[in-house]
Amino acid sequence: MRQLIGDQVVSILPGDYHATAEAICISTLLGSCVAACLYDPVKRVIGMNHFLLCGTRSLTNTPLLFTESGRYGVHAMELLINAMLKLGAEKRNLRAKAFGGATIIASNATSPGVGELNCRFIRTFLENEKIPLLAEDLGGIHGRVIYFLPEDYSVLVRRIRKSTEADIAKRDRALLERLQREKHRKKSGDELWD
Repeated sequence: MRQLIGDQVVSILPGDYHATAEAICISTLLGSCVAACLYDPVKRVIGMNHFLLCGTRSLTNTPLLFTESGRYGVHAMELLINAMLKLGAEKRNLRAKAFGGATIIASNATSPGVGELNCRFIRTFLENEKIPLLAEDLGGIHGRVIYFLPEDYSVLVRRIRKSTEADIAKRDRALLERLQREKHRKKSGDELWD
């Protein structure tokens, strides 16, 4: 769900994306989620998504793009890229900046956490798609609020204080639990009503 803040900023929520050829700033709040900021400097089209990968890699030799985790990220990236192409962007011109993937929810030492999987995924996806990753602020332990500016394709990053990170961790846990419930319902054939 997008929220227009004033007439110059669009704020996106987890699971969302926005692409535009207008001079509109796109913003989001990130914890362990990742936002990919893509732009075509020739056609002047920008876009951002906000995705949370769920699940873990069960086979260590399986490429991340072919796992359950990768499918969620691939879906988010394809939606964003296709929306930008519809606005006139050309894939060969796309450039990327990536943010988020913090360790907000502690994971056990034997497997990577959601934030780390997200960081691995976005780097691998962009490399495979031959979209240059020109800037990143991935990983770490702090959430971020980011603002993607259309004028010069810069991204402003504001680190989140610890008190706010508890709220982000709670939201991330709720999203993970909801995705797990949806997966379970799909396996059992139940319908999902929100």
